[in-house]
Amino acid sequence: MEYNVKQLQIIEVAERLFSQKGFAGTSVRDIAQEADVNVSMISYYFGSKEKLIEALFQLRMAESSSRLETLMMVSELSALQKFNVFIDSVIDRLMGNQCFHNIMLREQLSSERTPVISEYIRGLKMRNVELIKRMIREGQDAGDFRKDINVSLVTTTLYGTVNYAIATQDFYKILNGLEHQSDEEFQKHLRNELSQHLKNLFKSTITNEHHIQN
Repeated sequence: MEYNVKQLQIIEVAERLFSQKGFAGTSVRDIAQEADVNVSMISYYFGSKEKLIEALFQLRMAESSSRLETLMMVSELSALQKFNVFIDSVIDRLMGNQCFHNIMLREQLSSERTPVISEYIRGLKMRNVELIKRMIREGQDAGDFRKDINVSLVTTTLYGTVNYAIATQDFYKILNGLEHQSDEEFQKHLRNELSQHLKNLFKSTITNEHHIQN
């Protein structure tokens, strides 16, 4: 579904407020006030707060799916090159939209989960797992990747590493003596460090090249 400019504005405001206050702690009135629209306009476009967050998840999932499906169609790249591009896309997506990232984490850690959000998060995770399976299967068929890869652990390692790095940014700054850096400088540094670390890690654990050498 395509959204008009006003709908996208409302979705983006809702995303920011859901990130800051949680889904349960954000009212439609809060969103209307922050977006400078009438409550009735939100009801007209989305029907309810639940439908609004559904629209948010659908929008972010569609953006992600489009990029990743395009990646899978690129025949000029090897399986490992595709996986490296995928790693960068995960880092960029999570670091580039930390509001949505916070919503995901908040809802998964909450003791009072919202069923519709839990369903969308589960769907998003399953889509990511299926995509990783496709890339690994492609690499295995080409003889580049090992046959005994645990996809669950690959997914956990990739997303867990990036999520933890984002959640503990202040500690990372202190640990590495980077308090003097501007936010822009630090975000660039963290992104580059994550990218290099994860690419090296997965090259050593999923490819036959490293496996044979050992």
